[in-house]
Amino acid sequence: MDGSNNQKETLFKVLKYMKKYWFCLGMSIVMAAVSVVLTLYLPILTGEAIDHITGKGLVDFAKILTILRKMAIAIAFTAIAQWIMNVCNNRMTFGIVRDMRDEAFKKIEVLPLKYIDSHSYGEVVSRVIADVEQLADGLLMGFTQLFTGVMTILGTLNIMLTINVGITAVVVLLTPVSFLVANFIAKKTYRMFKLQSEARGEQTALIDEMVGNQRVIQAYGHEEKAMERFDEINERLQEASLNAIFFSSITNPATRFVNSLVYTGVGVVGAISAIAGGISVGQLVCLLTYANQYTKPFNEISGVITELQNAIACAGRILELIEEEPQKPEPVDAVMLSGVEGNVSLSEVYFSYVPDKKLIQNFNLHVKPGQRVAIVGPTGCGKTTIINLLMRFYDVDSGSIRVEGKDIRHVTRKSLRTSFGMVLQDTWLKTGSIRENIGMGKPDATEDEIIAAAKAAHAHSFIIRLPEGYDTVITEAGGNLSQGQKQLLCIARVMLCQPDMLILDEATSSIDTRTELKIQNAFAKLMEGRTSFIVAHRLSTIKEADIILVMKDGNIIEQGNHETLLAAEGFYAQLYNSQFAM
Repeated sequence: MDGSNNQKETLFKVLKYMKKYWFCLGMSIVMAAVSVVLTLYLPILTGEAIDHITGKGLVDFAKILTILRKMAIAIAFTAIAQWIMNVCNNRMTFGIVRDMRDEAFKKIEVLPLKYIDSHSYGEVVSRVIADVEQLADGLLMGFTQLFTGVMTILGTLNIMLTINVGITAVVVLLTPVSFLVANFIAKKTYRMFKLQSEARGEQTALIDEMVGNQRVIQAYGHEEKAMERFDEINERLQEASLNAIFFSSITNPATRFVNSLVYTGVGVVGAISAIAGGISVGQLVCLLTYANQYTKPFNEISGVITELQNAIACAGRILELIEEEPQKPEPVDAVMLSGVEGNVSLSEVYFSYVPDKKLIQNFNLHVKPGQRVAIVGPTGCGKTTIINLLMRFYDVDSGSIRVEGKDIRHVTRKSLRTSFGMVLQDTWLKTGSIRENIGMGKPDATEDEIIAAAKAAHAHSFIIRLPEGYDTVITEAGGNLSQGQKQLLCIARVMLCQPDMLILDEATSSIDTRTELKIQNAFAKLMEGRTSFIVAHRLSTIKEADIILVMKDGNIIEQGNHETLLAAEGFYAQLYNSQFAM
């Protein structure tokens, strides 16, 4: 699809959002019409006033005073109409922007994880924040100036025709030049603004990445490389911005040149007509005023068109996100998962993130209630992928995963995920108080329950030392908390929920050895009677597991408990012994 069709399609989609604001749109058009009619009425009054001045000392002050009163009333009503029009335009513009942001955020909530994993966070943020802001600016200018501009052009032509057809013909003949100039520039600017928007998104993504990982960058002396990368993107953004601004900035001078030709044509032809007695001096002044009012909207509309190129380019990016394919919807007959005892089975499961790169192949596993299943193996063997499949962050390519005999694709995602308590190696805390972060999975939890969970996770002692205790507000990055403290809060969150099953993915990787032993004891109590899946690199932490799955290249190559696997002297024994080799 070419750029022109893309623009039209994007603009049509944006206009669909206006349906909700039909009253504001209608009121804006009416007020624009009132404003234009009254504005165009003023030159007529001016011409009449001039015609009442026939010579030195020959001035009809009574009639001029009456005309001045009419002009004052017209100006006052014009101001009121323009104010109402601007209020309606602002409500409509920012209502549309709010709706688009709402849709974009809701779509992020239901996007499959493969989309989030394949797009930088900064680039997605840029679409929802920066691109929508640019769209708002374009729409506001469009609504404010487009209606009045078009009506002014049509209105002035009609009035000029009633005064003098010949002079109006001069105006009409020169008009197409403005359209040709504006159309040429518009085609150039759209491509430039699209490149500018893409470069801005890339830059936002890089800044987000650099700020979030500044410690790593400084630790590895990556500052110069980061600056080089930033400078390269910044140069592209500068080039795209300069090109876009250059083409958009020549719109006004070009249309003004055409407008000057129109004004000159009216002045010359009108002066000749006035000398010949075809029109009065007042009518000539009136025509010159209308010629100026007729050409002025072309400058405004050309500016609007330029701004709309940027707005449409940005709208295209936000609409791409809104229209992105969501995760597979739950089937109509999806049931709530209840009465979970911990029966989990994986049958002939095949899965890969990339179609041509195999990962999980013919994976089979049956877990009985209360069993502890440890998954070990080298990096990239598929350990965390199994967790992603159990939680339905990704769906299997073939085969099935069942909980309590129900295929998890036929149960609601919410009921499945609330059945699992999950602690990951990567901690996640939201902006809010310590209390809110611990109670996130159980909003109705009492103060005593939250404190008990924190004590079970051995987090209570450091929390009460914080300035505001459980009311201490932390940022999403964890504020001044250490990585270990953040992980303890995540563990306390799970302790509070008391889930039916557990998933622990390197849950104690950031905790000191002494605290880890205490946490292991707490987990041991929590896991009693609960089916648990444990992913661990430190094999000393999974000795007590009922089943240890040894994975390699997406397959289970060994299976058994700690003693039997060591006695087999296979791959597990090599991994285990290598961790204690001197």
